[in-house]
Amino acid sequence: MLEIVILTLYTICMICILIYCLAEVHLAVNYSRFKRKQEGKEESDNHLAPVAYAKVTIQLPIFNEQYVVERLIDAVVRFDYPKEQLQIQVLDDSTDETVAISQAKVAEYQAKGYDIVLLHRKDRTGYKAGALQAAMDSVKGEFIAIFDADFIPNSDFLLKTLPHFDNEKVGVVQTRWEHINKEYSLLTKVQAFFLDVHFTVEQLGRNVSGYFINFNGTAGVWRTKAITDAGGWKADTLTEDLDLSYRAQLRGWQFKYLEAVGSPSELPADMRAFKSQQFRWIKGGAETAKKILPSVVRSDYPFSIKFNAFSHLLSSSVYIIIFILCFLSVPLLLVKNQYIDFEYIHYGSIFFLSNIAVAYVYFVATKYRMEDKSKVWKKFAYLLPIFLVITMGLSLHNALAAIRGLWGEQTPFIRTPKFNLLNVSDVWHDKQYTSKKIDWVTVLEGVLAIYFLGGIVYGIYTGILALLPFHLLAFVAFLLIFTYSVKHARVVQS
Repeated sequence: MLEIVILTLYTICMICILIYCLAEVHLAVNYSRFKRKQEGKEESDNHLAPVAYAKVTIQLPIFNEQYVVERLIDAVVRFDYPKEQLQIQVLDDSTDETVAISQAKVAEYQAKGYDIVLLHRKDRTGYKAGALQAAMDSVKGEFIAIFDADFIPNSDFLLKTLPHFDNEKVGVVQTRWEHINKEYSLLTKVQAFFLDVHFTVEQLGRNVSGYFINFNGTAGVWRTKAITDAGGWKADTLTEDLDLSYRAQLRGWQFKYLEAVGSPSELPADMRAFKSQQFRWIKGGAETAKKILPSVVRSDYPFSIKFNAFSHLLSSSVYIIIFILCFLSVPLLLVKNQYIDFEYIHYGSIFFLSNIAVAYVYFVATKYRMEDKSKVWKKFAYLLPIFLVITMGLSLHNALAAIRGLWGEQTPFIRTPKFNLLNVSDVWHDKQYTSKKIDWVTVLEGVLAIYFLGGIVYGIYTGILALLPFHLLAFVAFLLIFTYSVKHARVVQS
C-alpha cells in the first residue's frame, strides 16, 4: 500500500510540474511570435503625445534604506518633465538615520521650488501598502508613478510611459526591470537570468495574449482613478501589488507592459537578503491566490484567461510540488514491486519533458534579451544548470513560504536591504542591515543535503541508478544553498 501512495504522489507531482511548464511554453511561443512580428518595425513609443503633461504624483516608499535613498530622490527630481506638473511624496517609515537623510534631501529640493514632501509614519501599520494608502489622501496627480528604494529611473521615464495612457481604459503601464549589478556575483547573475524570463516571456507573453499581468510594485505608473476604483491598497497580503493588479483588472482596467522601457535597479547580493525577498514574493503570491482566485472563477472571463490566472497566481505554490517530488525520490528507491520498471521509464520521460520545456522558455528569454547574439548559447548553457540547482535548493524555503501563505499565517513585511552596489569592488558585508542569523530552515537545508547523499549511496549500493542523476542534482542544490547561507552569515560576523 505504501508503495502505491508514494508512486501516486510522485506521479501527480510530475504531471502538475509538466502542466505548469507547458503553460510557460505557451507564453514563450506567444512572446516569440509577437517579437518576430515586431522585427524591423520602429518603436511606437514616440508617436503618442505625453498626455498634455498631465499632473503626476511620484511615490517613493522607503524603510531603512540609508545607502540608496539619496540616489533615488535625485533620480526622480531629474525627470525630463515640467517641474510644476510633478508632486513627489517620499513615504519614509524608517526607524534609523534614513529619515534624516530623506529630510535633508527633501529640504534641498523644496528650496529649489519642487513640490516634494516627506511623509513619515511612526506606526508602520500595513507596511508598504499602508504607506501607499495613507498617502492617497494627499495625491494631486492624475497618474501615480511608484519606485522602490533600489531603483534609479531614467530621466525620460515619464515621457516613455505616460503616452500609453491615451486609452482611458488603461489603468497601469509597467516597465521592465534592468539590473545595474547583475555582474556582481554568481548569485546576481542567476537572479538576473530568471527575472529576465518574467520581464520578457511572462509579462509580455501574457500581455499580448490578452491575459492578466501584474504591476511589479515599482517602476510603473498607475492611473489614480484605477487604484481608487479597485478599492485601494490592501495590506492583507505581502504582495499588495499583485493583489491590487488583479482587483483592478477584474474591474475592467487594462494593463500595458513596455518591454522596451527599462528601469535600472539593484539586485540583492547576499543569500540572506535574496531569501527574504523570495519569502515575501512566494508567500504573498500564495496569499493573493487564496484571496483572488475565487473572484477569478466567478468572473465572466473566458477559460483561457482563467486558466492563465490560475497558472500565474499559483506559480509560487509550484515550489511545494517541487519539494515533495524531491523528497519522495529517496523512498521511491525502496519501492520494489511490479510498478518499478514502469516508474523508471514513464516518470523519467515526464521529468525530461518538463526540463526541456523549462530550457525552451529560458532560451527564448536569453535570446531576446542579449544584444550580442553570438554569446546566447554560451550564457544559456552556463546559467541554466545553475538556475535549476538554485531552484531545487530553494524548494524547501519557498515551499514553506507558500504553505504559510495558503494557511493564512500572518508575518511581517521584511524588506530586502540594498547597499548601493554599483561596481564589482563594492562590498555589502561591512554595512548595516546584514544579518548574522542562521535560521532553522538553513539547518534543514544542510540535513537535506545529507538526506540526498544517502539516496546516492543507497542507489549505488543496490544498483538502482535510474534516480542517481536526480539525487546528485538535489544533493548539490541543497548543499549549495546551505553553504551560501552559512558563508554569508560568517562573512557578516568577520
